[in-house]
Amino acid sequence: MIHIGEYNTLEIIREAEQGVYIADTEGNEVLLPNRYVPETYKIWDKIEVFVYLDNEERLVAVTDKPYITRGEFAMLRCNQVTNHGAFLDWGMVKELFCPFKEQAFKMKTGGWYLVYCYLDEKTGRLAASSKTNQFLDNKDLTVTQFEEVDIIISHPSEIGMNVIVNNRHAGLIFQDDIYKELSIGDRMRGVVKKIRPDNKLDITLEQIGYRKIEPNADIIMHELEDNGGYLSLTDKSNPEDIKAVLQMSKKTFKKAIGTLYKQRLIEIKEDGIYLI
Repeated sequence: MIHIGEYNTLEIIREAEQGVYIADTEGNEVLLPNRYVPETYKIWDKIEVFVYLDNEERLVAVTDKPYITRGEFAMLRCNQVTNHGAFLDWGMVKELFCPFKEQAFKMKTGGWYLVYCYLDEKTGRLAASSKTNQFLDNKDLTVTQFEEVDIIISHPSEIGMNVIVNNRHAGLIFQDDIYKELSIGDRMRGVVKKIRPDNKLDITLEQIGYRKIEPNADIIMHELEDNGGYLSLTDKSNPEDIKAVLQMSKKTFKKAIGTLYKQRLIEIKEDGIYLI
């Protein structure tokens, strides 16, 4: 099956005056116009192409790389606004259309907007929407607490900044966890700080230590805090002593303190571990 709005790896099956026809394993064909045909090729060669409807509403394959593909989010510039809606630059000859009904705020020529690319089932055309929340679902989460995730800054909130998590879930970075300037469309790594009972995701930008990511390191950090910032254990301590204090093996202990040390959360001296 040929997927509109996505990259497809297809086989060159025959030549034509206007280009070459390429097909999937089921025999579905699409034209690759002359301007995209490789200088050298053989019949049955495979080629990766992007498939969409051209200006004449014909299915066509190209080797251009769009700024966004179906099912993705991206920041795009509005090239023009007409009576029908806005037209966005997505790196292709034919601009990406965003209907008025799919605009969270009225778009203006020259403005940049975070949008989602979807396939309009009625027309078979790719379209954009800046109403991004409707394409996010937290009902069935695919992330766990303390997991590292990919995030896109979505829009500000009174209590922080809304984010898109792993291209599929909605999340929030609370103001107290924002330590640098963030702009809509920024992409970065984050950590799932907390999963609330209603499946809302609290996201943090920093690794706040290993204590928030790795349970064994968390145990050590709590033990340090409860003991005035000091533990009389080192990587040379007897395994029985480590087990008696922390209920973990020496191997697990060494791994945890090694990471805490790299995070500059502890200092390791000959007589023990000190909290920084």
